[in-house]
Amino acid sequence: HEPMSAPTTAMARPRDDLTAIPAIEWPTIALIVIAYGSWFTLTWAYGEWPTWIVAPCLAVLLTFHSSLQHEILHGHPTRSAAVNRLFGILPLSLWIPYDRFRALHLTHHVNDRLTDPIDDPESNYVTPEAWQRRSSFARWIFEVQLTLAGRMLIGSWWRIGWFLHSEARAFARNEPGVRAAWITHLILCVPVVYWVTAVCDIPLWLYIVAMVIPGNAILLIRSFAEHRARADMNERTTTVEGSWLLGPLFLFNNLHSLHHAEPGLPWYRYNARYRVRRDGLLAANGGQAYATYFEVARRFLFTMHDQPQHPLGRAPSQRIA
Repeated sequence: HEPMSAPTTAMARPRDDLTAIPAIEWPTIALIVIAYGSWFTLTWAYGEWPTWIVAPCLAVLLTFHSSLQHEILHGHPTRSAAVNRLFGILPLSLWIPYDRFRALHLTHHVNDRLTDPIDDPESNYVTPEAWQRRSSFARWIFEVQLTLAGRMLIGSWWRIGWFLHSEARAFARNEPGVRAAWITHLILCVPVVYWVTAVCDIPLWLYIVAMVIPGNAILLIRSFAEHRARADMNERTTTVEGSWLLGPLFLFNNLHSLHHAEPGLPWYRYNARYRVRRDGLLAANGGQAYATYFEVARRFLFTMHDQPQHPLGRAPSQRIA
């Protein structure tokens, strides 16, 4: 899924946004300082504070750090990709290299391929042919994760495991950029693991099981109902409008239709911009919006959000001239 070039629909910061966005976005710089400062503080507090306080706080912080990495890979907080990379590359969650996250996520932003089981790295669908090849157990696991409860309880384990399996195969095939990304990542994991285990005395298994996995599970709430397979490209993305609890944690990426329409928009402008564009976005996506994540939970906690097989087999291409 490595992009050969940066398509117009996937560019981190569109050219016409350059004059509107400051060269240095200080609100995002502040969040970066807060995120890393909080991580050092909370890990250092292990042993002094009860684990039942440290673990959930770190899980939430790791969710926030992932949201911040997402913001950074879209061209923030500076106009230098190299500087931005330095802000986002420290692997606090250990399991995903920033450079792979960036490459795969920008591929996801080729909007005319959204939800495609092959071209979209973040698709929740499989082709009918791939579905037929899966075992009964694999099909069951896949279907369970199409409920919100299943996605939160087992989604992190399954998705991280599947990602690592897929990346190992890409590494073995020497796909472009994969080996360099992973070598850099593993080197950077060394100081993170050293700080966590040797300095702060947090068992590595506890950090992964009680902090990394739950942190990713919270993040999966956001991505659970963001996309649905449709023939019309604009109807493949929805939004959650009234999330004042999880919204800030996700840096307002819950307004997901807006994010795919303007991927270079900084987090602190989302709410005002959404108010301006709301009617047009809803008209384009067929009115797909949820009031809050509580509505998402009410509808899909134990009910599948959609079927696992892409209803059209593949997403129809709709390139924008």
